[in-house]
Amino acid sequence: MSKIPGMTSLLATFKTSEGSAAGVVPATGHTAWLTLFASGAMAFLAVFALALSLATGRVADRWADELARTATVRIAAPVGQIAAQTEAALTVLRTTPGITAARALTDDEQNALLAPWFGSELSLENLPVPRLIEIIENTPGYDTDGLRLRLAGEAPGAVLDDHSRWRAPLVAAANRLRNLGLLVLILIATTTAVIVTLAAGSSLSANRQVIAVLRLVGAEDSYIARAFVRRFTLRALAGGAMGTFAGCLAILLMPDPGEVAQNNFLTGLGFVGLQWLWPLIIPLLAGGVAFWATRTAALRSLKELT
Repeated sequence: MSKIPGMTSLLATFKTSEGSAAGVVPATGHTAWLTLFASGAMAFLAVFALALSLATGRVADRWADELARTATVRIAAPVGQIAAQTEAALTVLRTTPGITAARALTDDEQNALLAPWFGSELSLENLPVPRLIEIIENTPGYDTDGLRLRLAGEAPGAVLDDHSRWRAPLVAAANRLRNLGLLVLILIATTTAVIVTLAAGSSLSANRQVIAVLRLVGAEDSYIARAFVRRFTLRALAGGAMGTFAGCLAILLMPDPGEVAQNNFLTGLGFVGLQWLWPLIIPLLAGGVAFWATRTAALRSLKELT
């Protein structure tokens, strides 16, 4: 397409008056609000997805750590031998390297453990309940196989449970939940890209005449695409920042984990310490997604408009 004499000054006016190519894109319209709202909403959801993933990981790590440092010995013996075997097991445990402390649970403590299943009125005297011994280990821990052999020789009714069967499911659950959080963030980023792409395509179609005039005065497609990319990237960045701020504010207004059950990840939803830096990535991610999506849509649409 040939240039119209005298019209090249119009292109220079665009560049100098606006300081960038973004001045050729209308600053208002439904696409502006759509991009701003979609980026904000997706950023808000991303904050909660990130907080849920991190909070669940903290609880699972705490459970796994507590189970890794504790073990239980169960004394299953005839009623008349429980006391003697309990003392024998305690003697073995207290002389085992790697064990910090060992103590037999009281009747009240065992009643409290069984209360959810049998009720608070349960009396251990009426049931052949094994005696439980709690073990707390230190680093690097004790020799599990060697301890089992010693217990078998001194207290035949003693059964050592190192909680390994509980740790593996917890670690697996933590990994699944973290992967789920990552998947949710990917879905949010993809949804944002789709919405921004549609908004950019709509804006390009609505500005056909502007594009035609710019081409007429000699503007290249890269210049025109840069105008749309900058405008939509800034909108997504602003929307992402607002949505992230709103999400973090909502997280701060959640109940204090110290006021509720400590092991409930839903009530402990939030960020701890340096984890509050993670949400700062969300607006940058929104801007990056918008940049990529708008550039791809703009270059494709401009080819179709030739």
